[in-house]
Amino acid sequence: MSVLKEFRDFAMKGNVVDLAVGVIIGGAFGKIVASLVGDIFMPLLGLVTGGINFSDLAVTLRAAGDGKPAVLLAYGKFIQSSFDFVILAFVIFLFIKAINRFKSRLDAAPSGPPAQEVLLREIRDLLKQRQP
Repeated sequence: MSVLKEFRDFAMKGNVVDLAVGVIIGGAFGKIVASLVGDIFMPLLGLVTGGINFSDLAVTLRAAGDGKPAVLLAYGKFIQSSFDFVILAFVIFLFIKAINRFKSRLDAAPSGPPAQEVLLREIRDLLKQRQP
């Protein structure tokens, strides 16, 4: 029984829940970026390069025969995944840069207490000094 309680306490910690939400959103974001690369950028790049479809680029290591499929070195899929990674990394970089800019604006805000609070403290201190 204590193992289940301990597991529940662990699973309900804020960090674990935040991590789970981040993984789910990251997976969905990865699909968006994959679609952006596969459906937008790669066709444009194929148009510029004369209609080359990078996903289909491969080197045949062994031809198909005797009921066995061909063995391919699919370097085009690697190129596609590399584009996915670069674009995803760049978008995450921009996102983190925006968050850091927002945090720096919050940090630049006056961190001292409000003027009213300072005056009230001074009044309190003066009243303490008057009392015998």
